[in-house]
Amino acid sequence: MTRVTTVPASPHIDGDEAGRQRNINAVRSPKRPKRTMPRKSGSSAFVVLLFCSGVAALVYQVLWIKQLSLVVGIEVYSIAIAVSAFFAGLALGSFVIGRWADRLERPLLLVSALEVGIAIFSVTATLLLAHAATPFASMETHTGALAWLIPFVLVGMPAFLMGGTLPVVVRSCVLGDGAIASTGGAFYAANTAGGIAGALLSSFVLLPSFGVRGSAFAAATLNLVSAIMACALNRDVQRRPRTFPVTEQQSLPRQARIALGLYALAGGIALGYEVVWSQAIVQFLSTRSFGFSIVLATYLAGLVVGSALYGRFADKVENPWGVFGLLISAAGLVALLEISFLGIWQLQVQAAIGDLVYAATGNQFARMCARFFVAAIGIVFLPTILLGAAFPAVLQLVVGKHHIGRDIGAVIALNTVGGIAGTLLTGFLLVPKFGFVRTLGILAIAAVSIGIFASFRGPMVYKGIRWVVVAIGIMTIAGGILTPADRFARLLTMTRGGGSLVFYEESKGGTVAVVQERTDANTFRRLYIQGVSNSGDAMPSLRYMRLQALLPLIIHRGDPRSALVIGFGTGITAGALSQYSRLDQSVCAELLPAVVHAGSLFRGNFDASSSSRLQIRMRDGRRELLQNAQHYDLITLEPPPPSAAGVVNLYSRDFYKLAVTRLQPNGLFAQWLPLTTQNDYDTRSLVRSFLDVFPYATLWTTELHEMLLIGSLSPIELDMNRVKEHFNQPLVSEALKEVGIASPAALLATWVTGREGLERYAGAAPPVTDDRPRIEYSSWPHQDEITRVLPEFLALQSEPLVIDGTGTSQMDISAERENLMAFYAAGIAAYNGDRQTWAHSISRALQYDPDNPYYNWIVNR
Repeated sequence: MTRVTTVPASPHIDGDEAGRQRNINAVRSPKRPKRTMPRKSGSSAFVVLLFCSGVAALVYQVLWIKQLSLVVGIEVYSIAIAVSAFFAGLALGSFVIGRWADRLERPLLLVSALEVGIAIFSVTATLLLAHAATPFASMETHTGALAWLIPFVLVGMPAFLMGGTLPVVVRSCVLGDGAIASTGGAFYAANTAGGIAGALLSSFVLLPSFGVRGSAFAAATLNLVSAIMACALNRDVQRRPRTFPVTEQQSLPRQARIALGLYALAGGIALGYEVVWSQAIVQFLSTRSFGFSIVLATYLAGLVVGSALYGRFADKVENPWGVFGLLISAAGLVALLEISFLGIWQLQVQAAIGDLVYAATGNQFARMCARFFVAAIGIVFLPTILLGAAFPAVLQLVVGKHHIGRDIGAVIALNTVGGIAGTLLTGFLLVPKFGFVRTLGILAIAAVSIGIFASFRGPMVYKGIRWVVVAIGIMTIAGGILTPADRFARLLTMTRGGGSLVFYEESKGGTVAVVQERTDANTFRRLYIQGVSNSGDAMPSLRYMRLQALLPLIIHRGDPRSALVIGFGTGITAGALSQYSRLDQSVCAELLPAVVHAGSLFRGNFDASSSSRLQIRMRDGRRELLQNAQHYDLITLEPPPPSAAGVVNLYSRDFYKLAVTRLQPNGLFAQWLPLTTQNDYDTRSLVRSFLDVFPYATLWTTELHEMLLIGSLSPIELDMNRVKEHFNQPLVSEALKEVGIASPAALLATWVTGREGLERYAGAAPPVTDDRPRIEYSSWPHQDEITRVLPEFLALQSEPLVIDGTGTSQMDISAERENLMAFYAAGIAAYNGDRQTWAHSISRALQYDPDNPYYNWIVNR
């Protein structure tokens, strides 16, 4: 397959001037040349071949992007460079193999060989990438940029072969005058339709069912099916008469080179749209992988529809220059206007359609997918129809019948190169400097400029279309000026139930916002990344995040001196480290600079973003552990929820195996465990992954909705004397009293169970691994998940084994624990609508601890 891009690539038609002119004149002459097209059955077989190839290629792309994030890190520059290696391979393959195809008498045999080669190299790349992270990190440390040869070779080689498929297939099938645009458009549509199926199958079927390696083998099977079909088609095609001979390569005529250059620029603009759209649409989605898969499928569907529609009427178009200019210009205007008119109505339509689907199916998963689809249709679909139609339009301008393979290969190659440049330019220069709205305006105006230039190259007799394109240009400029630059910021507060925006930054890594919100009696701020809430500074968040850092330090059996926090977030966890004065080194690994910039806006983080005691390293957590051999007494995590796209990499058994190599003797690893973001079965898998690595594991409750897993390679001993010593540091005790933990006994009362209880809970649940990232593709959690999972955990309760010379601590812990459980019983009753139990339990909790700030915050809320 050639088209594996997340954004459509439009082919250019190139060839000798006479051949190009004959393509255009064929529609003007009353006696058109008779086209010698393949029989319908044969043509259908070509379509199926390209469809299967497209499915496989998109599956590989999804897999490799996922794997590359583990190898090079998910820092935005790294993954962009790694993905560019894939597209560079596509471009080079299209160019080189397309030229070669024109010299072959039996090009379908080359197609068969390409598909077999793709299967072999793709599976090999998938298997090797699974083990490439450590060698890459080591090579980068010692050799610098040379380490990038690993992903470039592993991903670039199969991509090179994929790049040659479409040009060779079209070269094999187009056998007469006037057929290039219609046939090329139809085959492009078939190949892209395969991409749609691949995008959806990856997230909805293959990865959840077979994992990464299994999905690669499934895709390879499709490549082998395509290879067999190519061999069968070769016998049929060889029996047909050739209508034109293989000729020596001639240089492209000037007009074709101009069209080729314009389409390359259009490819860059199209990929720029995709960068902006991917940021705009998250305000109407979640960070689940399903949402992005549906958006990608919708994008590709627009390309299929546009290419197929134009292909049906291509032979009747007498002014391909004008039509090409009109399509590119109109796509820019529509893309800009869709953003300009976005509003709360979009969310209302999504909700209405989602409710209809839920009423018909009773399935929450189907409801959410329907909402994603409506969002994608409203933002992505219409412009991509126009972009898809531009592919066969440009074929009429570029491709000559004697150099079909070369010319289509050149179209795809330059379009892909333009796409790479457009992605990098938009993501790393335009968006950080101008923001999303202004960037979209710049891209739309650039598209209109291309459209005007193209339309004025058409015949003089078609003056009307030129002025239509000029009018579109005027409207585009006006739209770019009138659309507010803070459009996305306004949408965020509109779609998240109000609140006042106190911080907003559009950066290369995504949008970061801070919104001030209010309940009946409390005001707090919430952090949004990519339009999705990532906690805040409300009392429940303050409580669990301070415990995330301080609890493991306090129960440590030694004298901890170093700690690493993965994920800055609101800065509360990282800032809590500064209150433990015995630490010599506190480190935080964070991916997005904008998150750190927003840190000063949250209360209770002890000015973590500017603290001299905290070293902030701008790198994703897994990459930090791979590339830095430093060892820590504590590693604690507070990433986004495990169901968010890509975050499962910080909850997998493979990650825990990496983390233990960076722990000091007696070191502790603390993992945040949310209860409401995934279903009970998925939570069991998360616990199983943890137990598979840490022989000594404990579970603690840090807040009604959150748990904390603490693991170690050494026994975790609760020595009361040491706990008191660590707890009674003035800054530590004060920080914990502020969140309702007033004594060492209250701290140890948050103990739930040890390994025995966790084993009973996890049972036979399969672990989460890099190869089987099952949590990322699980169904939506039930709305009452807290009332299902929390009682399951609390039923595992056991008494903590406390080493205490006085013998009085156990009684104090039991009293504190009984009171905490009364508070939790009140919380569960509130979710169940049981007012009587709520009133009884909360009264009991407040009677025992009337000044507890955590209890009072919940009651006043």
